[in-house]
Amino acid sequence: MEYKNLDVWIETRKLTKLVYDSTKSYPKEEIFGLTNQMKRSSVSVPSNIAEGCVRNTAKETTHFLFIARGSLFELETQFYLSLDLTYINNEDFKIISNQIILCKKLINGFINYYRTKQ
Repeated sequence: MEYKNLDVWIETRKLTKLVYDSTKSYPKEEIFGLTNQMKRSSVSVPSNIAEGCVRNTAKETTHFLFIARGSLFELETQFYLSLDLTYINNEDFKIISNQIILCKKLINGFINYYRTKQ
């Protein structure tokens, strides 16, 4: 399956762009802290989806999808922390939160698909 055509991969890339755009306005002292961690988490999601798609078995693919999902939940937590610290406003938080919810649904659907193939 070509991962570049998958909605789940495309939508998680959009999420990564949102993360990079939103963290530009974070305080400079967060460059090596929260900002860096958020970028790493966001990049991990589509990267693990891609890696999972090129694996030889459904079990291996599912493993990488679970890693991607874990990074997505990590990212969600980091955005809640950003909101708590007032690094992000409610409107931007809602936009990103909606994209995270979409990505969760897509990843969960993909995991369920591969579970039937095990």
